[in-house]
Amino acid sequence: MALYESGEMYLETIYILSQQSSAVRSIDVGDYMGYSKPSVSRAVGLLRKADLIRMDDSGYIHLTKAGEEKAKQIYERHRVLTEMFMNLGVDEQTASEDACRIEHYISEKTFDAIKAHMEKYLV
Repeated sequence: MALYESGEMYLETIYILSQQSSAVRSIDVGDYMGYSKPSVSRAVGLLRKADLIRMDDSGYIHLTKAGEEKAKQIYERHRVLTEMFMNLGVDEQTASEDACRIEHYISEKTFDAIKAHMEKYLV
């Protein structure tokens, strides 16, 4: 099953929230993203069907191994792109917003080149 931008955004959000708390609920995801309960419920259902998340008996969301790997990849792209834009003089909020748009579409090859450049010249 292909994971589109919105699914990636949900995975990234679940990952971020799981780093802040061991208990992530659908309501937390909706609050963080500013989305309605029905939207979150639909997305959670699709992510479960794709075996990227699981829900425990208490209704808490957990990333599967595959879900965590994908979420970490998306989050890394976000962090690296945000840092790159900030190093170019873009303010943090704009840099983060632009990174969020680009992280879903940039090729692996281009991202790897950016990451290597950042590590070589800016670290």
